[in-house]
Amino acid sequence: MALFNLNRTRTNAEMSFIDHLEELRMHVVRSLLAVVVVAIVIFVYRDWVFDNIITGPINPDFFTYKALCNLSRQLHLGNALCMPPVQISMQSTTFGGQFVSSITMAFIGGIIVSFPYIFWEFWRFIKPALHENEVKNTRFVIFWVSFFFFLGAAFGFYLLGPFTFNFLASFQLGQKGMLVTRPTLTDYLDNLTNIILGCGLAFELPVLAYLLTRIGLINPGFLKASRKYAIVILLVIAAVITPSPDWMSQMIVFVPLWLLYELSVIVSAKVTREEKEREAKEWS
Repeated sequence: MALFNLNRTRTNAEMSFIDHLEELRMHVVRSLLAVVVVAIVIFVYRDWVFDNIITGPINPDFFTYKALCNLSRQLHLGNALCMPPVQISMQSTTFGGQFVSSITMAFIGGIIVSFPYIFWEFWRFIKPALHENEVKNTRFVIFWVSFFFFLGAAFGFYLLGPFTFNFLASFQLGQKGMLVTRPTLTDYLDNLTNIILGCGLAFELPVLAYLLTRIGLINPGFLKASRKYAIVILLVIAAVITPSPDWMSQMIVFVPLWLLYELSVIVSAKVTREEKEREAKEWS
């Protein structure tokens, strides 16, 4: 009888694990469907997306070039912040290159646009495992995760992208002008994707600090004591995100990341203070 009960317990545990896998599979499937739907829309309007969004950072009429020039003049810096528009033409070296790049462009765009829904599906999967207090402490998590992701993506697209492509397109090797920069479409899309997704994920630092502080893995004292090591790590991350080797582009990435780290210290301190106040109320 005891053996029967033990076998039944094991069977229930296995079924419970299988149920979790099935639930996870459904969340993944729904996320993929959302990406596919958005990707189809992007593919249908691929010409407009390519002309107005994808090639934005290398378009002479791009918003950033005009905005930085106007800002430079308002600050009485002359043309210090002005960047010459990128003059470059891309190429496709295979018959199916443009078609494959269109599909890649559509799916990457689908992932970026669907990010809030993808995270919402992920959150629905892990939420039942949290306690009521933990769920209460993570209110608006979908909003903040999505906000910082899109903030980072916009930073990469509107600021880092133009600086990076401007530097890479204007960089010359040799003095005789024998080399001409003519990148492939695939190369450009890879660089743009790394910049946008890299910045989007890197800007999640305050949210990550909030969650790690909530579960007790870090505290503001640890973040302050680790600041000098964090600066080195952020410099490495900036170098990885930035395709160009120039220090200006890397500083453009590093400075916001460093400010986000300081914001993470403030967030962690606020969470720690709230936890202490809650514990004090429970003991009183």
